[in-house]
Amino acid sequence: MNRIARNRALIWIIVLGLTNFVSYTVMYWYLQGDAPNGAVIDGQYHLRGHFIRERSGRLSEPVSRATWIYSFVHSITIWPTVAVVLVAMFILARPHIIATMKSDAPIRGPTFITICITVIVLVTGASTLYFVLDFVHALQATAGGGNWGV
Repeated sequence: MNRIARNRALIWIIVLGLTNFVSYTVMYWYLQGDAPNGAVIDGQYHLRGHFIRERSGRLSEPVSRATWIYSFVHSITIWPTVAVVLVAMFILARPHIIATMKSDAPIRGPTFITICITVIVLVTGASTLYFVLDFVHALQATAGGGNWGV
């Protein structure tokens, strides 16, 4: 893939990632919270929105299981979205970073980029895994009619 096609693809990745982030923010506001902060109490699904209803957050009125699952899954997608957008931005900025970090710098540009991308992937990967495991745990806890997140 030539450089122009690659850069266009990276820009589209950034636009799609920012679109996902904006849609998550709009839905968080519209639903007045999200499922990872919410709870399932006596088979009823609740969302919680910090700073929307009050500072510490307050459980929403019951929502459907489908809404709760959607909210949880969309919350999970934020972490890989952040990773993809940041990595795309680093790749686009790579020539400028390398040109700025001359050979007399304590760390060279390509090494700096590699370290940054590695940290981004590790942190967002761990965060994604944590949210996925929390989601699986929540689904298992609610499958038998139990409570979760109380």
